[in-house]
Formats: sequence, C-alpha cells, structure tokens
Amino acid sequence: MAIKKITLTFAALSYLISKYMYLDAEKKKEIFAQYGKSNTDTGSPEAQIALFSYRIAHLTEHLKSNKKDYNTERALKILVGKRRRLLDYLIETDIERYRAIIKELGIRK
Repeated sequence: MAIKKITLTFAALSYLISKYMYLDAEKKKEIFAQYGKSNTDTGSPEAQIALFSYRIAHLTEHLKSNKKDYNTERALKILVGKRRRLLDYLIETDIERYRAIIKELGIRK
C-alpha cells in the first residue's frame, strides 16, 4: 500500500485553517469597529461584551451537537460570567451605554 504525500501551498493551508477558525483577526476587527470606538478599540466594555457574545453564540451552537463536551460547557459558563460582570460594570458607570449595548446585541436581562 502506497502512502500519498500531500503538499499544500501556503495559500491553500491558510484557507483550510481559516475555514475551521470561527474567530480570526478580521472578524475581531469587524466586531471592534462595529461596537467599539474604532477597529483598534479592544478595551471598551461594549467591544468586549460584543466579542464575548459572539463567542458565546458559537459555543452554544457547538454544545447543541456535542452535548457531553463538558470542557466547552465550563468555558461557556466562564464567558457568560465575564460578560455579566462587564454588564454590571456598565450599569454602575453609565446606564445609557448599558441599555444601548443590550438592545443592540439582543441580550436579555
């Protein structure tokens, strides 16, 4: 039995990697540009909440088909807690920004 050697170009390899990566640098910049002050604004609570919401949605979809993936379930709970703490911070500092972000992202209180 002969073993075939597969060679991939860098472009083909990066395409395959990006196909299976749900969150790449371009998607992050897009999220930060939409919800932050600019596409390099990675520290504002709104940008962080939006990024966490995107990751939470992805992990939720993963758990629908992989019900016994307890490591992902734990990671999801940690992310939900981080997002909740950021939302609590926004409530304390600026209630209008809080109302705007939960309305925009469709997060229920």
